[in-house]
Amino acid sequence: MLPFDQFPEDRKKDIGFVLTDIDDTLTHKGRLIPVAYAAMERLQQNRIRVVPVTGRPAGWCDHMARMWPIDGIVGENGAFYFRYDRNAKKMIRRYAKETTEREADREQLQKIAEKILATVPGCRVSADQAFRVADLAIDFCEDVPPLPEKEMDRIVHIFKAAGAHVKISSIHINGWFGDYDKRTMTALFFKEIFGVELEKVKGRVLFSGDSPNDAPMFAYFPESVGMANIVAFQNRLTSLPAWVTSRQGGYGFAEMVDILLTRRRH
Repeated sequence: MLPFDQFPEDRKKDIGFVLTDIDDTLTHKGRLIPVAYAAMERLQQNRIRVVPVTGRPAGWCDHMARMWPIDGIVGENGAFYFRYDRNAKKMIRRYAKETTEREADREQLQKIAEKILATVPGCRVSADQAFRVADLAIDFCEDVPPLPEKEMDRIVHIFKAAGAHVKISSIHINGWFGDYDKRTMTALFFKEIFGVELEKVKGRVLFSGDSPNDAPMFAYFPESVGMANIVAFQNRLTSLPAWVTSRQGGYGFAEMVDILLTRRRH
């Protein structure tokens, strides 16, 4: 990983899209900080499209799509995308699976949750679970004391033994049924909303993240950026970002945007 302030100036002008994780990428110590929010606004003012790609739930994503300075959002690790059409005053919702499929999945996920809670002391179902439509989020450090890695591995094993896909974020372990992920839903968003094939424009995308569930995106996008706090997960990352900021969380995101826009103007 190279320091982001070494990103070539001649590449800055080519960036037309910024995709970003949320927790510990836009946030710091659990809060969306003002400089990160302002950074998203500045990107849009410079005609750079902004799309958060997150593990957070549908209920939160509906709010973000409406009220944040973004062009849409991919949520629950690729279970859906939302885009708010401000001219038509209409929310566009696109899901990877039909309602009946999601309902059946939830029954299986409830059984997994019961097994995890009975097997791994100290974890809990995430506080935002009530707002989810497709996955199960197990909290290992957001509202509980941090779990040891061996206990996190036990949770992952239970998900996998049930045939679920599983990803570790900076705060949750998420499991779901279905062959989708952040990248596949992002590609669908680009095709249906932006009218372009993601594969053809991925060199114009800057992706920022901070944790193991961002590894497939780090691997896919040539211009990927990790916040400084990513070093805590290096031993769990299957792919590292090309670049890294000097500051953590939302401060690192603001740093990234500041460097990008300053050099674009030059």
